[in-house]
Amino acid sequence: MSPKIITVLINKNSHTLPVASSLADAIAQTGIQQPFAAAVNMQFVPRSQYDRHVLADNDRIDLIAPVTGG
Repeated sequence: MSPKIITVLINKNSHTLPVASSLADAIAQTGIQQPFAAAVNMQFVPRSQYDRHVLADNDRIDLIAPVTGG
């Protein structure tokens, strides 16, 4: 029997999600607000692809907010 959940790291914190979850599903779980950029396994994912990018067990997601100031 195959597992019904996957475990991913989001900004180094472990999260569980249902199998076939998208990057958008993972982002929703964090509550982060725009603006930010997202990368999965160190590969940038365009915002237009968040709903279509299906995650796999042990994927590493980095959500990076811009730094302002000078």
